[in-house]
Amino acid sequence: MGIFSRRNDTATAVATTPAAVNGPDLGHLSGEWAIDPAHSRIGFAVRHAMVTNVRGEFTEYDGKLKLDGAEPGNSSAELVIKVASVDTSQAQRDEHLRTGDFFAAESYPEIRFTSTSAERIGEDTYRMTGDLTIKDVTKPVVLDLDYTGHATDPYGAARIGFEGRTTVDRTEWGLTYNAALETGGVLIGEKVKLTFDISAVKSA
Repeated sequence: MGIFSRRNDTATAVATTPAAVNGPDLGHLSGEWAIDPAHSRIGFAVRHAMVTNVRGEFTEYDGKLKLDGAEPGNSSAELVIKVASVDTSQAQRDEHLRTGDFFAAESYPEIRFTSTSAERIGEDTYRMTGDLTIKDVTKPVVLDLDYTGHATDPYGAARIGFEGRTTVDRTEWGLTYNAALETGGVLIGEKVKLTFDISAVKSA
């Protein structure tokens, strides 16, 4: 999932012991869930030319959640993103992102996130630590999550929702391409804001 927060620009590991925070009893939501790409979004934003943000998303990915509603610390998540599906609504820029200047999609076709711990930090807020792998470089990241609810859809499927966010430094994964501006500064910011809108369907 999505799924990362930074403190003092350094990934901060979170203790595996569940936080002593009271919240709604979600034991009935325990089980395995599959992320539904048709109703989810994995987005990003990065500073461009020192004045604005370029926003985009990855449109192809597979993800699964294993939730323990009674003991959130036992929950886990896995996410595999297809790099070639990057979409910033500008074809030439998307092709550049797939080249060796950035993701090198032919050599490294997937981005992976695998959780290592989770905890409840508020009534409807959670934090999940995990390993993010881009271009065969793996770094720990932390994702802040908001539980947004659960429901049975018109087709009888049980659904659960989360929103997540973090900021990472792209250069830590070898995404170092940049260009200097005549007025000072650089073309592309190093900090990348990641956002996740997740709708998952119960599979077991």
